[in-house]
Amino acid sequence: MTHHVKSMLETYPKDLPGVDLEKLAECIDACFECAQACTACADACLGEDMVADLTQCIRTDLDCADICATTGSVLSRRTGFETSITKAILEACAAACQACASECEQHASMHEHCRICAEACRRCEAACRDLLSALG
Repeated sequence: MTHHVKSMLETYPKDLPGVDLEKLAECIDACFECAQACTACADACLGEDMVADLTQCIRTDLDCADICATTGSVLSRRTGFETSITKAILEACAAACQACASECEQHASMHEHCRICAEACRRCEAACRDLLSALG
């Protein structure tokens, strides 16, 4: 998916100085991938026999999915780019991913969907932090 994300970013008619398009594309891709993984993990948790034990995991998955989807959408819009808003949403997304990964890792040995979700969250967290560093 990163290819399409980067291709779309490259079609923007104006230059956006100070933004590394490669890191931006990677972060957008990681955000949308994480949102999907978190949504699917929450749904899989609902299908488990011990669903009552997974309430916190489900809640964290759904919160992270919403935050990641929103972050991916905000990062995809370049017109009127506001660095302070971008930094704030990247920080929030990294924090949500960190919390979700930590929660899912607690269940990873029992539930493969939690292991996969934790991996997606760690990738997204890293991508958000990389982009934050690039923005200065």
